[in-house]
Amino acid sequence: MLNLKALQKNKTVRYGVPMLLLVVGGSFGLREFTQIRYDAQKVKRKLDPSLEAKVNLQKQSVILEQEYEKMKDASLDEWRNIRGPRPWEDSREFQEQQRRKRTPES
Repeated sequence: MLNLKALQKNKTVRYGVPMLLLVVGGSFGLREFTQIRYDAQKVKRKLDPSLEAKVNLQKQSVILEQEYEKMKDASLDEWRNIRGPRPWEDSREFQEQQRRKRTPES
């Protein structure tokens, strides 16, 4: 009984041990909660098998040399930079006005 009273008065046992249990136990608890989060993200990311096959087919069909040939044939001399409209401007009217201009803005 005397040892129990002495342990209750000891500050390390009274404050340190619960704090240590909270930190160590909290890390294990957080690991479980974050694992649930990542598992849920994996479930959301799964695609329908037929759709996944189409996506993979499209990814594999793009070849760098083919894209280069497309860009090589494009006429970049006639290209102009057309800025987008500001929020207070009518977008269609402004873009048509920009396309009609012959000289680039400075």
